[in-house]
Amino acid sequence: MSPADRYQPSHIAGDAGRLTPRQRELVARVSALGPRLAERAVHHDREASFPAENFADLRSAGLLGLCVPESAGGLGADFETYMLVAAELGRWCGSTALSFNMHVCPTLWLGPLADALPMSPAQRADHERIRGLHQRRIVDDGTLYAQPFSEGGAAAAGTAPWGTAARRVEGGYRVSGRKIFASLAGAADCYAVLCTLEQPGQAAGGTRRDMLYLGIPADAPGVAVCGDWDPLGMRATVSRDLVFSDVFVPDEARLLPEGLYFEAFNRFPHMVSTLTATYLGIAQAAYDFTVQYLRAEVPGMPKVLRRMYPTKQSDTAEMRIRLEAMRALFLQTAREARLDPDKDARMRLYAAHYTVMESANELCRLAIRTCGGQTLLKSLPLERLYRDSRCGSVMLPWTAELCIDRLGRECLYDEHEGDEAIE
Repeated sequence: MSPADRYQPSHIAGDAGRLTPRQRELVARVSALGPRLAERAVHHDREASFPAENFADLRSAGLLGLCVPESAGGLGADFETYMLVAAELGRWCGSTALSFNMHVCPTLWLGPLADALPMSPAQRADHERIRGLHQRRIVDDGTLYAQPFSEGGAAAAGTAPWGTAARRVEGGYRVSGRKIFASLAGAADCYAVLCTLEQPGQAAGGTRRDMLYLGIPADAPGVAVCGDWDPLGMRATVSRDLVFSDVFVPDEARLLPEGLYFEAFNRFPHMVSTLTATYLGIAQAAYDFTVQYLRAEVPGMPKVLRRMYPTKQSDTAEMRIRLEAMRALFLQTAREARLDPDKDARMRLYAAHYTVMESANELCRLAIRTCGGQTLLKSLPLERLYRDSRCGSVMLPWTAELCIDRLGRECLYDEHEGDEAIE
């Protein structure tokens, strides 16, 4: 079989012709790095170790500044472009893609999303000054950010204030609290931490509207990484616990003006869906492997064709249908991301998030059943893809259950609508 006759995997967007030249070029940057990332994934998954070499490659390719504006020296990618790049990254290494998402999110919040939000002239000037400091650290120094989110309570689901608390002091803030499942714990240079700004006179300390977004240096006194990390999947994210013990940060740590994160989070829900890019990439990788396996094109394996069996063909067709359904919803919601989406767009976003997270694991399950017992061996990537794919549906703030809950309610109720007693 000549190289021209071998299976040629689809572009992550399906039809690359619909992308801009800049989008195609940025996705191609990741594709060029991909084989090295995939080769390292075996070791880092087995050892549950952070893939520092992968991030060195991303740094060298300029991709740490992917969503930093060109005026600040970055690549200036918009939301849709980021989602495409992240999905391609997930195709090669799920843990790297998910960790990369935690780095890019702060650059989106303090960059294009902040630009779309109303601020007073004084707030705008202060934000411009502060974000310039953080953007230069990323572009000039290669600083790696992370966004620790979960705390084990209702805050990560968006229904309660953060337990991690900040109080104003002269020149900045003092922060105390704990974050769990903190991707890049011990690997990031700076943690973009969500906390509650304590309000004097309030018994509870603060409300959800008092959310504060602070960039805390990893080497600040009082920052500690603790706990074991030996999970089912996404092992190379090294998402250990972070503890902040009366950590001082200066005013320049404020990634958004006080109180603005609450507004940003509620008015731009598509930011929650950045997690789905990783899982579309994983699904694509599982499909690609299955086709190569059935066509006897997996490097290093015996040339045994399996594609002629009707059951294999049927299962592969079902996988392709799921993959294309995932991709269609993923691309539509990425392209319509905007501030203040209407109800239909918000419901479509819930549907897309649920579909990608659940279908990725279902597709990987089908891939293992179709390819057979050999793919349970750790020498092949499919069992890792299966384990990684299982994690998406339980990730906050939108687990699969929460997507169903919220979508079902919005299907049947208008905003602020309740039920009247039936006589």
